[in-house]
Amino acid sequence: MSRARLAVSVGCPCGIGPEVSVSAARALLAQRDDVSLALYGDASMVGRLDHPRAFTVAVSELLPDDRRPGSPTPASGAAQLAYVDAAVDAVLAGEADAIVTGPVSKSAITSAGRAFTGHTEHLAARAGVERVVMMFAGPRLRTSLVTTHLPIARLSAAIDEAAVRFTVEATVDAMVRDFSVAAPRVAVTGLNPHAGEGGLLGPEDDAVIAPAVRAARASRPAATITGPLPAEAAFRLARDGRYDAVVAMYPDQATIASKLLDFGDAVNVTLGLPFVRTSVDHGTAYDIAGRGLADDAGMRAALALGASLAANRRR
Repeated sequence: MSRARLAVSVGCPCGIGPEVSVSAARALLAQRDDVSLALYGDASMVGRLDHPRAFTVAVSELLPDDRRPGSPTPASGAAQLAYVDAAVDAVLAGEADAIVTGPVSKSAITSAGRAFTGHTEHLAARAGVERVVMMFAGPRLRTSLVTTHLPIARLSAAIDEAAVRFTVEATVDAMVRDFSVAAPRVAVTGLNPHAGEGGLLGPEDDAVIAPAVRAARASRPAATITGPLPAEAAFRLARDGRYDAVVAMYPDQATIASKLLDFGDAVNVTLGLPFVRTSVDHGTAYDIAGRGLADDAGMRAALALGASLAANRRR
């Protein structure tokens, strides 16, 4: 049997990532025979996952004070980024089919002297691609973002026709290739309230987003692409089944809807990489780390979707 091979970076060793990674891996292996996985983390994790289709790779060997639950240090910051890079190395070398990432702390990583704005940007740089797209995929909603980690004051300048078109086309392509939707229906939100109200509330919707939507329609004729729509209408209609995916202009447009509808079940998927990448849609949860309270549902969803997308890519 050909198995989907997952490279799992477990996230910050001081957060809930290691514990939810191990428990979710056990659950996935019990449910599916078509997957194998490697967990990249600290040496303290070795032996916590005993299964013939899984193993743990010791990327770091931290002192107890540097892996204390809830108390990240510069050493743990450097370690969690090293786990990501080790997983990337594995998939680029052909040793894995997909990467699944646990929650990291941007502040802990930067405290170690590493420039880091997020997994998405880091993975794009490692893969040598100029543009990638962040998508949140849940049972009730799939939504992708034109921009990611930017201050609101810089949004308008970042939303150009090329970026919007790329995001729409990447979303359509992912729906067809990865989610097996032959003729996807995609809604594209506006940037401004009421999608600009004919320019009264801002020029970007008519001057930038609408031409990008027209260009994407021409390049992807099998898809139905609608927009720009007021964000509240786009997400309401997608919830009701009118659209298969929504393209949003910035994170809060998408994540408020995603977390209201699919909290705990949504998976962060990076589109545009030469490999599959999925991730939990939650943070390090330092306040409950090491207390046995963490819910592994998000990691279970990320592992399951990563395995399914990897299998689809190999067909």
